[in-house]
Amino acid sequence: MNHDDLAHWSKRAADWARAYHAGLRDRPVRAQTRPGNTAARLPVAAPETPEPMEAIFADFEAFVPGAMTHWQHPRFFAYFPANAAPASMLAEQLANAIAAQAMLWQTAPAATEIEEVMLGWMRRALGLAPHFTGTIHDSATTATLAAVLTMRERALGWAGNTAGLALQPRLRLYASAQAHSSVDKAARVAGIGQDNLVKVATDADFAMDPAALDTAIRADLAAGYRPAGLILCVGGTGIGASDRIGDSLAVARAHGLYTHVDAAWAGSAMICPEFRPLWAGIDGADSIVMNPHKWLGVQFDCSLQFLADPAPQVKTLGLRPDYLETLGQSDVTDFNEWTLPLGRRFRALKLWFTLRAYGLEGLRARIRNHVAWAEEAAAAIAALPGLEIVTAPRLSLFTFACTDDAATEALLRRINDDGRIYLTQTRHEGRFVIRVQVGQFDCTRDDVTTIPAVLADLAGHGG
Repeated sequence: MNHDDLAHWSKRAADWARAYHAGLRDRPVRAQTRPGNTAARLPVAAPETPEPMEAIFADFEAFVPGAMTHWQHPRFFAYFPANAAPASMLAEQLANAIAAQAMLWQTAPAATEIEEVMLGWMRRALGLAPHFTGTIHDSATTATLAAVLTMRERALGWAGNTAGLALQPRLRLYASAQAHSSVDKAARVAGIGQDNLVKVATDADFAMDPAALDTAIRADLAAGYRPAGLILCVGGTGIGASDRIGDSLAVARAHGLYTHVDAAWAGSAMICPEFRPLWAGIDGADSIVMNPHKWLGVQFDCSLQFLADPAPQVKTLGLRPDYLETLGQSDVTDFNEWTLPLGRRFRALKLWFTLRAYGLEGLRARIRNHVAWAEEAAAAIAALPGLEIVTAPRLSLFTFACTDDAATEALLRRINDDGRIYLTQTRHEGRFVIRVQVGQFDCTRDDVTTIPAVLADLAGHGG
């Protein structure tokens, strides 16, 4: 295959993509396949000689779409979707064609500088204070790990990177039970240990209790531990809970802790000023993560980390051997020093295209619609016999359940086998509940009202 062939097949792929998206409502949302089915259709070894692209593309059409869960389906209400607005898809094609490795300013000047400008655009759009700068990661998991590593090194006087952790004090991290599992993973990967991640008690609204946080820190200090950092959440993955950001940051500041706020999906809603009370006090954080690839339509992967001061993270993650020096340029940004991988994709391009193609007002309208439609769906579900809303909508996320766990699990299986919508579960206060998350870029009110209609059919209350 050469570039002339690529021109033909790129057009073919674009036509396929248009038809695929146009026909998604006719497909079941979740993959209708069994483990091993796709692998069994593939040869056990790579071909020794070239195969025609016609055959390759035909196999793609035959093997792949029917064995995929369709994340761009407008009735995907399960995990918060990794969206793909058309403008973002176009930008991703261009980034793939350029195929830059944007590790240094000199290897990708435009990628570096557009990334810097996009962080400024988003900072203003979210209403954050002007002292924030930042970078783009692949996912919030990586951004949180970067923050936790910075917490570790800062607490150890940056000795962990050089001397190792064996003889260092026992570090402690603090988060609420509503924190994402990526926080637990970061504690593991950073060498701090999951047992040293203290889950702080929450209040009646499932937000971290600042008084309990203070008590936990003081108890650890008395036991000879070294508190290193606080991780707060805005829009927890389970039920959408948010910590009391300002009050909790005040406790962290009093104890000299580095702070990180995980607003992976809910952070996008902060482009709407009316939702910003959910993270009141956010300007006091050291690090914040939010994912435009969730609620703003940007192609996965694109996770923004805002930093009040990048110096601690650069000191933790930066490593500049001679072959990575930019000769004659001492004032440029080399983003590989801000992130874990040396290799970096041109992620800023799709954010630039998306913000321009839809505008902040267009994106705000989508988010406001999703919130309103989620509230409408929750009210309709609450009216169905045998079902109850367990946690009310927080932005566009709510949970519901039947009268007992067994019935709820059985209902969820019927929902996902039916195929018209896709939902997932969580446990809340020991109870098995079903999550509803409205956030797919192209979903409509009719798609969202399908949720209670399907429930009525499958629970035997209608249809």
